[in-house]
Amino acid sequence: MTAEEKELIASLRGYLEELKESGIDALPFAVPVSRSSVPAATGATAAAGSGETLEEIRSELGECGRCELGRTRTNLVFGVGNPHARLVFVGEAPGRDEDIQGEPFVGEAGQILTRLITRMGFTRQDVYICNVLKCRPPNNRDPQKDEIEQCGPFMLRQVKSIGPEVIVALGAFAAHTLLQSTVPISKLRGKFHDYHGIPLMPTYHPSFLLRNRGNNAVYWTVWEDMVEVLKRLNMAVPEVKRQT
Repeated sequence: MTAEEKELIASLRGYLEELKESGIDALPFAVPVSRSSVPAATGATAAAGSGETLEEIRSELGECGRCELGRTRTNLVFGVGNPHARLVFVGEAPGRDEDIQGEPFVGEAGQILTRLITRMGFTRQDVYICNVLKCRPPNNRDPQKDEIEQCGPFMLRQVKSIGPEVIVALGAFAAHTLLQSTVPISKLRGKFHDYHGIPLMPTYHPSFLLRNRGNNAVYWTVWEDMVEVLKRLNMAVPEVKRQT
């Protein structure tokens, strides 16, 4: 099977999963239509496929109270960055600093992520950053099933609106949620997985680097994952001197 055939199968699988999530469990039979009569999708619309903007998604969220987190948050943290980004970072949920400022990854862990993004040759304005959950769980507890069920579809719609070439899942929770997997992050990271037809690279959360700031090996493990992301984007890999 060629690489093109594998990508087509992955895209079809993602499309069928989207239909299932929308409540459609069967496809009607239709008479084949000539390819020449169907206009080709082009540009960002072809990549994204959803046709809705981030502004429209945010407007629909409104002052969200779909789960209990709406009662305890300070600010809803939607996302930030380029609405047509080639690269999207998805984390778990806002923390204390994010809840106060209404922007994802602005605390100490966010500073680490920003440095990583810069080292890759981007700025925060070049990429898009969001979380699975849009509101901070009290005391930064783990997200609950009903919260994921309410917020997850909005995160998927954000990704579909942007139409990125690559997604980076930051940490075990984001990776497990997006991939519907329970495989340890240590085994998921380092290779690409399919998320609705988009290559997804799981890696360790910046907070994990923060907790292990004296362990250079952990940082280099994350950097190796980002090198693979840059290669997938056909971008030059910066020369970074490994310190021991």
